Amino acid sequence: MAAIDGSGFVASDLPSPPFIDVPGLPNFRDAGGYEVLSDLPSAPSAEGKRKAKMPSRLTDEGATQLSQQLGIKLVYDLRSAVEIARGLGSGRGFPLREWEGSERKFVPVFLDQDYSPEALALRYKNYAAESDEGFVEAYKDILNAATDPANEFQPFKTILGHLATVPDSSSPPIPPPCLVHCTAGKDRTGVIVALALSLCGVPDEAVIYEYSLTEIGLRSRLEELVKHVSSNPKIGIDVEGAKRMVGARKEAMLGTLAHIRAHYGSVEQCVLDLGILTPEGIAQLKKNLVVEVDEDEPFQWQQHAKLML
Repeated sequence: MAAIDGSGFVASDLPSPPFIDVPGLPNFRDAGGYEVLSDLPSAPSAEGKRKAKMPSRLTDEGATQLSQQLGIKLVYDLRSAVEIARGLGSGRGFPLREWEGSERKFVPVFLDQDYSPEALALRYKNYAAESDEGFVEAYKDILNAATDPANEFQPFKTILGHLATVPDSSSPPIPPPCLVHCTAGKDRTGVIVALALSLCGVPDEAVIYEYSLTEIGLRSRLEELVKHVSSNPKIGIDVEGAKRMVGARKEAMLGTLAHIRAHYGSVEQCVLDLGILTPEGIAQLKKNLVVEVDEDEPFQWQQHAKLML
C-alpha cells in the first residue's frame, strides 16, 4: 500500500458504501454489509455499528443526519478522561459533541496513561516504526487494556455485548445502531470492529480492507494530523514516521489477526478466553448482525481496491 497523500482528495472521492458523508465527521462509515463465510449468501446487517473519527467537529446538520436519518443515538467513546482533558488543555482538542436524544457512554480502553513526552515517545515508537510489527504490538496492548479485569469499563465487552443484545417484547429485533469512536477511528476502534466482523464470519481480506479504509477516510486531514504528531520535538517523530503513524496499513491488521489466532487458536476463542462474550453471546451477535440477502446484495468491496493503491 502506498503512503497516503492528501493532495487533491475530497470527500466525494470516497466510496459509498461504506462511507457516509456527514458534515463535520470525517472517516464516518458503516462497518456492515460484507459477505460472510457461509453456505448462505449473507452479510452483516448494515444497521449494527458505525465507526468514525471523534465527532467533536460535528455540525448541526451532521447531528440531525446522525439522529434522524441514521437513527444513531448511542455513542461509545473509547478515549480516556485524561486523553480528552489533555487535548482540550493543549488547545488541540474539541468539546464533546452531543445532539438531541443522544447518549454518550465513556468506555475507555486505557485508563490512566502517562502522557509525558517521554511516555508518548515510547508509545508512539511502535506506531511510527517502519516495521508493521510495531502496530501489531500496539494492537496487542489495546486488546489487553480493553479486557484487563482492572478496567471497570470493559469497553469491548460493553460494545460487543450491545451488539449481542437478546431482544424481548419491548425491544427491537436487532440492537439499535451505534457510533463507536476513539480519536481517529483507526486503532482502538479498528481492533473492536475487526473482532465484530470476524465473529460474524467476514473473511480476513474484507476485515483488513475495512480497517485500511481509514487511509482514505482521513486523507483530507492528512496534513493536519501529520503536523500535529511531528511538531513536538520532545517526542522525536519525523514527518515520515508521523505519516506511518496516522496510516492504516493492511499488514498491521493482518499481523494482528495472525497473532490472535496463533495465541488463542481463533478469534472466537480469543473473545471467550478474555471474557468479552460467552458462547451464547457470540451466537446472538451473529443472529443479530448476519442476515440472508440476495447473491448480488453484499457490499462489493473488491471494486474499490484501486483506491487503496
